[in-house]
Amino acid sequence: MQGRVRDHRAGWRQSLNVLERAKVAAPSVLTKTSFMLGVGEADADLRAGLRQLRDSGVDVVTFGQYLRPTARHLPLVKYVPPAEFDAWKAEAEALGFLYVASGPLVRSSYKAGEYFLEGILKGRRNAAASASAAGAGVAAAGAGSGAPAAS
Repeated sequence: MQGRVRDHRAGWRQSLNVLERAKVAAPSVLTKTSFMLGVGEADADLRAGLRQLRDSGVDVVTFGQYLRPTARHLPLVKYVPPAEFDAWKAEAEALGFLYVASGPLVRSSYKAGEYFLEGILKGRRNAAASASAAGAGVAAAGAGSGAPAAS
């Protein structure tokens, strides 16, 4: 499949190596890749690819429908039904991907900014809640200490 679909300058193994090296260089950085379905891929190849991605430490995967942009591009083999996208999402989640987007309209950067901001805001809320809980613990500890009240 790779020879027909991917640019000859960027093979599957090369892409895996880049993702692996990114994870080694910065383990906290999320790594992500995508599959476009409907070009004649075999389920066994997708499953093997997903396992290789997880073995390489990839965190996020998306699945979208390939749409032929022009007659010069690779022909569309199949419109993938939504139930198949749901099945790929479940399979990828079962393998341990941290986030999976899967559907006919999903693209490689699907809601990337939205999820990035959501993650930052969640981290800030968690940090604020932790700080608030720590402050409440100190106040509660001081309340029964017998220290004189401030006037």
